[in-house]
Amino acid sequence: MHHHANTRFTLTAVAVAVSLAIAGAAGCSKKSPTQPSGLDALAFGDSLTFGIGASSGNGYVPVLERRIGVDIFNSGIPGNTTSDALARLNASVLSRDPRVVIVLLGGNDLLQNVPVQTRIDNITQIVERIRADGSKVILVGVGPGVLDPFNGALPDLASRTGSTYVPDVLNGIIGNPALMFDQIHPNDAGHAIIADRIEPALRSALAAPSLVH
Repeated sequence: MHHHANTRFTLTAVAVAVSLAIAGAAGCSKKSPTQPSGLDALAFGDSLTFGIGASSGNGYVPVLERRIGVDIFNSGIPGNTTSDALARLNASVLSRDPRVVIVLLGGNDLLQNVPVQTRIDNITQIVERIRADGSKVILVGVGPGVLDPFNGALPDLASRTGSTYVPDVLNGIIGNPALMFDQIHPNDAGHAIIADRIEPALRSALAAPSLVH
């Protein structure tokens, strides 16, 4: 009996593998190699994206998942600078082949006084490489004025790369005790506002067909 069960399991596994291979081949024949065929969406960032400060399930990423009804792979790593993010871009983002990537970075560069030109160079490379790989980008700005790690460079970067720019996502949240968990991380109410600001752009990007370059 035990042996028979094992055999059945093996056959099932083989059947699944074969059907996946056929589905994969069919997918490849219909799509150009640069058109993403993996995840619907991925959020690439630091502690804000990871959800530090929010209770479980109430960071902006899970809030967006529930509202839109789509899985968003969370690739937020607390403490990441743009240099850290650039170093893991292949493994964390490009290898997963997402249709849409939310890019929210720069806060840690600001806190660590990374030279502004380094920040701009890094975010430029990140966005250009994701776009070259065929994924759409929603480029999220942290805040206005002194809260902007990129010194006003993001709108131009977004328009030049065909990305969607969401400005000043922490504007009015930072410095408001009702919306903050600590000095730098929003609470549940703050994360809900971040989700409000990103949601229209994400809905549009998911609804539009993937562009082939």
